[in-house]
Amino acid sequence: MSRLRIATIWLGGCSGCHMSLLDLDEWLIELAARADLVYSPIADAKQFPPNVDLTLIEGAIANDEHLELAQTARRHSKIIVSFGDCAVTGNVTALRNPLGTAQSVLQQVYIEHGDPGGVIPRDPGIVPVLLDKVVPVHQVIPVDYYLPGCPPSAPRIRALLEALIEGREPATDIHYG
Repeated sequence: MSRLRIATIWLGGCSGCHMSLLDLDEWLIELAARADLVYSPIADAKQFPPNVDLTLIEGAIANDEHLELAQTARRHSKIIVSFGDCAVTGNVTALRNPLGTAQSVLQQVYIEHGDPGGVIPRDPGIVPVLLDKVVPVHQVIPVDYYLPGCPPSAPRIRALLEALIEGREPATDIHYG
């Protein structure tokens, strides 16, 4: 049997879900015996690889780079898990939505309330372009499982990973897409 290929992605959020993943402590050694981490902010991969079995996506879709990475992950992954409340609902990251469009938020931050003579950063390829609305992952790609929590606890993450690695459906408190 080939080893499971796992990826994790961190989009618009605080990285708390990845910190909770690291709270798996010694079980990470068991996981490493059964799977390869092929892409993650805690690894040094630069490009999202093909043929990924399972991808955990933390964070909401807030800019063009998030959107592109989520779409790439969906094309190259068998299973996508919306990982944590920002990915599931938009949560804290989506708090900018009531403030208006991306342009109006940038105007307020950099011009109206920023330094005198402030300039809105616009460096193509360097500064990601904000989307007008922050959205949860399922609004831009199909999601197979939802693991809510801010962040989800390490035992719930472990239960999800164990079930998926063993080819079982996760526990009933994991929501299905």
